[in-house]
Amino acid sequence: MIPSKQEFYDALAARHGADNQKKLDGATVAICGLGGLGSNIAICLARAGVGRLILIDFDQVDVTNLHRQQYKINQVGMNKTDALAENLREINPYILIETHQVMITEGNALELTKDADIVCEAFDKAESKAMLVNTILEKAPDRYILSSSGMAGFSDANLITTKRISEKFYLSGDSVSDVNDGIGLISSRVMVCAGHEAHKVLQIIISS
Repeated sequence: MIPSKQEFYDALAARHGADNQKKLDGATVAICGLGGLGSNIAICLARAGVGRLILIDFDQVDVTNLHRQQYKINQVGMNKTDALAENLREINPYILIETHQVMITEGNALELTKDADIVCEAFDKAESKAMLVNTILEKAPDRYILSSSGMAGFSDANLITTKRISEKFYLSGDSVSDVNDGIGLISSRVMVCAGHEAHKVLQIIISS
């Protein structure tokens, strides 16, 4: 039997505190890129009871994604936005989800994220990361932006940290490792970095 919305909310409030859960339930977070980082961030936030997620990605699920991204083998070929929304609703059927099956550019980034309190950058390419971070910092300084740099390989997961770069800009990762250095992305280390971003999102929401 599926718990009612109130039962689900009460269980989260008992875990997080009623005041904190009210803040989480009222928050909107945009996740830009739904790969290893973004899909894991979304799972964490849905489990925590964040009320609304904006999911943005242009890609489809590929078999090569399955070792580190929150998709299932029977979802190969689906749009990532649809597949992730499906998986999130299995965890939290009461979450509000808005999806955009589109590539984020400097021209549409502000419109796509306009309703978000916090924007999570979760791209693979450095130039895309820089574009989104700079766009939000320069043109939407009222929004928080979280980004990442460095999570590849088998190095110690404890090297991954979250640093406050400016008032509303946080950066997670080890700032060193690169996917092109050899071994590439490993699920556990990617999830650690995603956990850092997701946890910072929760901290920002409950401290507001």
